[in-house]
Amino acid sequence: MEVTGTIKQVLNVEQGTSKAGKEWKKLNFILETKDGEYTNTICFDVFGEEKVDNFVKFNNVGDNVTVSFNVSSREYNEKWYTQTSAWMVKKNTSEAKLEEAKDDLPF
Repeated sequence: MEVTGTIKQVLNVEQGTSKAGKEWKKLNFILETKDGEYTNTICFDVFGEEKVDNFVKFNNVGDNVTVSFNVSSREYNEKWYTQTSAWMVKKNTSEAKLEEAKDDLPF
């Protein structure tokens, strides 16, 4: 699945060690999307050291991005929990290019 929106918040990186002794790293970020007159807010997680490091390096609050993600739900103690896991985040640069093109007009 894909959704486009603006990064509104990047939460602190979480890290630890699994029961198997492997280190893990996770980051959550908040994306705001517009659907007509309605605004939706989605919390995504990025899991894995390389993915987290790349996200932090290339993305900032206020960036317009397209997020490719998976949605999964699981049951625990008769309650259901849904997770939105981002596996790719791409910056949308077409808006910036349009602004640059407007500045180049001779009049």
